[in-house]
Amino acid sequence: MDAEKKIQGLREELQQHNYNYYVLDAPQISDYEFDMKLKELQELEEKYPEFEDVNSPTQRVGGAVTKNFATVVHENRMYSLSNSYSKEELEDWETRIRKIVEGKLQFVCELKYDGASISLTYEKGTLKKAVTRGDGFQGDDVTNNVRTIRSVPLKLKGDFPKKFDIRGEIVLPYEGFAKMNAERVEAGEEPYANPRNTASGSLKLQDSAEVAKRPLECLLYSITGNSTGIGSQFEGLEKARKWGFKVPEESELKDSIEEVLQYINYWDEHRHDLPYETDGVVVKVNDFHQQEELGHTAKSPRWAIAYKFKAEQESTKLNKITYQVGRTGAITPVANLDPVQLAGTVVKRASLHNADQIEKLDVREGDTVFVEKGGEIIPKIVGVDFTKRDPESNPTEYATHCPECNTALVRNEGEAQHYCPNVNGCPPQIIGRIQHYISRKAMDIEGLGGETVALLVNAELIENYADLYTLKKEDILPLERMAEKSAENLINGIEKSKEILFERVLFALGIRYVGETVAKKLAKHFKSIDALMAASEEELVNLDEIGERIAWSVVDFFKTEANSENVRRLKEYGVQLEISAEKLANQTNILEGSTFVISGVFQQVSRNELKKLIEDNGGKVSSSISSKTNYLVAGENMGPSKLAKAEKLGTNIISEADFFKMLE
Repeated sequence: MDAEKKIQGLREELQQHNYNYYVLDAPQISDYEFDMKLKELQELEEKYPEFEDVNSPTQRVGGAVTKNFATVVHENRMYSLSNSYSKEELEDWETRIRKIVEGKLQFVCELKYDGASISLTYEKGTLKKAVTRGDGFQGDDVTNNVRTIRSVPLKLKGDFPKKFDIRGEIVLPYEGFAKMNAERVEAGEEPYANPRNTASGSLKLQDSAEVAKRPLECLLYSITGNSTGIGSQFEGLEKARKWGFKVPEESELKDSIEEVLQYINYWDEHRHDLPYETDGVVVKVNDFHQQEELGHTAKSPRWAIAYKFKAEQESTKLNKITYQVGRTGAITPVANLDPVQLAGTVVKRASLHNADQIEKLDVREGDTVFVEKGGEIIPKIVGVDFTKRDPESNPTEYATHCPECNTALVRNEGEAQHYCPNVNGCPPQIIGRIQHYISRKAMDIEGLGGETVALLVNAELIENYADLYTLKKEDILPLERMAEKSAENLINGIEKSKEILFERVLFALGIRYVGETVAKKLAKHFKSIDALMAASEEELVNLDEIGERIAWSVVDFFKTEANSENVRRLKEYGVQLEISAEKLANQTNILEGSTFVISGVFQQVSRNELKKLIEDNGGKVSSSISSKTNYLVAGENMGPSKLAKAEKLGTNIISEADFFKMLE
């Protein structure tokens, strides 16, 4: 047998044994036999390097070292899910869905595993790319590390599409986690806190050989891409299993919300029997056409919801209440606690939110309090054990002055939060604003992290984000832990930030109440910072989804001399403060004032492309028909009740071809 055939045969055999062991949990040969075959393949590959393949089973052992993980834009955005905590919230979700889609509804129930989200890209049946969730729009390329995870197939089998993404969760089973911790304790090292954080941290280890030593697993749950030939979520799960992916067998198809609730109740009781951490159930509308019809909000799909199991709760002693200052000057009271183990982590601090919450719960220093993790992420105090209260304790008196700069705090009418008004002299506000400016969703300045910002401010090298563009390498080299290469990366990252689009710069400025979605809307409408600065409150309120609070905040921000001066300087340094001519060329106001509803399946473009065309040309897309709807763009397989409602209201019903004529 020639070498190439022998190598190929061994690769296929080992891939099948990997699949039997790590996916099916049904090994057919001993570990020793497997290792002997792997060794034989390694020797052949070394002897015949011309037959090298990055997806060979020999690559599972790792060895590639990654210093900087490249940022990759997701071809299909990774959305987060809306959460629900009760039967009523689930029923409300179903009611909202039924108002938009027609026909029989089926739901897929999947356990919500607690790990690190990942997106895997396959082309022609081989693994090409593995990217972390990041901010949903872009993440880190961790392909070398993910190749070492044995339950991730490097080559697929069966009738897979030419190209697709599959999403899942990288988890660390309890058994493997316990074994890792036992080894660490034996070696005199600190044990890891919990499986989730350890799995997430493993993906960013620089040496993939170290990742290979960890018993990570990858559980897959969602296929995305064009022309996959898949019509529903459950069909996608079944196909993914046949192609070689580890898809949890606990996923089930249900015909009603009642059946969904039975599934939730069962797993709420039996979740501790599972080999992995799970904190809830994800419920998805099964049919992909119905999913398309439902669409997304700015943050999450309307066709899916996460039901979170009741959070774990513990009691502990509250030793002291301290106060934190945020970048907007908002004051957050923090409870400093006796350490307590909660949902896999040691909790020492918890948020008390604001003065009203402290008064409502009557929380006092020295109390024994009940702590739980809200959504099992952020610890919060939910009550006081009054039976253990010292009878001589006094009610909490809320702070009157800023803990950082001693300025008297203010509380605006109708607001729960106290604020420090010393905007330009309070260190945490100064540092916080710059940290927000450089953050990933904003300017994403590579080489510059939150700690370095604090160092720069404390060294009096910068006072605001405009000062970043005046930094020179020789200024920052004397800073603690700042080497030549780090200084170069920082200066290059600041320079590269001048290419960031206007809408993200607007978000980066840190205007109160102006999040990502509002920043996009304002950038699209005003097209330049000058036009936005000249806008009145009345003009802003007239925009869709811009209320009085946002309008006041925008006008107030630019009225402040320090802010308008920073904007002037940013413009001078070359930061993008208007929509580029190239982007403007693809936008018109042809559809301004018109609201569209899209329904059905289209031939020339996808539904998302159709939505983008409407928005790029000044129109608005709505999910349901009302008296305000101007046009219903009707595709194939459109729901009959939508059509009937449009006819009843006298809405213009147009085809895909009619729509493109409108654009001409």
